[in-house]
Amino acid sequence: MTRKAIYSGSPFEELAGYSRALVDGDWIFVSGTAGHDPAIGGFAPEAEAQARRSLDIIAGALAAAGSSLRDIVSVRVYLASRDDVMAVSRVLGATFADPRPTNTTIICGFPVEEIKVEIEVIARRQVGAAVNAKVEK
Repeated sequence: MTRKAIYSGSPFEELAGYSRALVDGDWIFVSGTAGHDPAIGGFAPEAEAQARRSLDIIAGALAAAGSSLRDIVSVRVYLASRDDVMAVSRVLGATFADPRPTNTTIICGFPVEEIKVEIEVIARRQVGAAVNAKVEK
């Protein structure tokens, strides 16, 4: 299989020259994903809600790649504040089951002040799964 990009339609994908996800064989690399919620026109004020929304967006990208959250092997969590580590960790703990993925959490800054969390994942697709090209927003 050749490389295949998956786009979510975010204007930042073209601006910054990236894909929401890139499928390379059975591997899926999902870009750092903030929890922008079009239903509220921005970001929820709580890190937990942003983490859940990020995981929803990631799940959509993985589905377009013929995969799911259960195929994630590695998670990187970027947080604006160490005060949110436990709350976001609880969201991740409720999301993943054994075998759980590896996890690295980093405290950092974001270009948009409202962003409290961004999640990046690597998944390994099950053999024979179909790949779509577009993710629903």
